[in-house]
Amino acid sequence: MLRYVEDMEAELALATAEKMVAAIKTAPKASGQDKVVAAIASGSDKDRIVRKMRKLGEEYNEEFITRDAGCLERCKCVVLVGVRDVPHGLDHCGMCGFENCAELRKAGGNCALTTTDLGIAIGSAVSIAADSRVDNRVMYSVGKAVSQMDIFPSDVRVCYGIPLSISAKSIFFDRGPGAVLISGKDE
Repeated sequence: MLRYVEDMEAELALATAEKMVAAIKTAPKASGQDKVVAAIASGSDKDRIVRKMRKLGEEYNEEFITRDAGCLERCKCVVLVGVRDVPHGLDHCGMCGFENCAELRKAGGNCALTTTDLGIAIGSAVSIAADSRVDNRVMYSVGKAVSQMDIFPSDVRVCYGIPLSISAKSIFFDRGPGAVLISGKDE
């Protein structure tokens, strides 16, 4: 039996996404407390996120959100990752900019430890994609849309999306004509 890459792109992207979610789960976390959440969206669920992003791009007049929606639309799947808004309850940490977790809660801020956990988990996930040679980008814009869609529990306030693409050229990086000097002339 012959299998061609074009017939396997979605399967390969999803297999990579599953390994990325495993890396998210096993990434080190402050005090060993797992407050990081993850999911994979594909098909109609991914399309819902694309529509929400386009709506937000228009509503906020932010072209990059609309651009990112176009990238996500061309992807086979997206890894979604966020962190629950549950501070660690330390009396004298202050890493978040507040005196303690009680002050942080009053002000509606985000715990530095949990957001650091999120960053470490994202780094672990994208390293899997890179090792698999699957094009990806960490996108705030995807997370912004997801945070308004009841995909994660309501206490997840910070999240990101990592769309995955398998193609001959990365869809996440494209320079227009003239963006690269080709003349070789000194100016």
